[in-house]
Amino acid sequence: QVQLVESGGGLVQAGGSLRLSCAATGRTFASNTMGWFRQAPGKEREFVARITPSTGSTAYSDSVKGRVTISRDNAKNTVYLQMNSLKPEDTAVYYCAASTGVPGVSARWYDYWGQGTQVTVSS
Repeated sequence: QVQLVESGGGLVQAGGSLRLSCAATGRTFASNTMGWFRQAPGKEREFVARITPSTGSTAYSDSVKGRVTISRDNAKNTVYLQMNSLKPEDTAVYYCAASTGVPGVSARWYDYWGQGTQVTVSS
């Protein structure tokens, strides 16, 4: 069983930065692919970024590539999402997720989810 708790969301002006954190409980963190997804009002949940457990291979959605960096600290059971040059369209609830299997970019591959943290970018 894995429990995930996100933090670091908030209100920021366009062009600003935020770093989201996701603290995980459970002994399997180091073997899980970790991902970030987001959901804006009236829209479906969408993939943002993911990082694999062993090699730390990363993948990003085209909408955030070049502005966002995902990283993990296995010693702290924590995954991070550094977001720079934020835009109003980045406004959403951001969710951390863990996959025990396929390191995919679809939400269906993720087994555990946090409760989300709100990110609001003002113009």
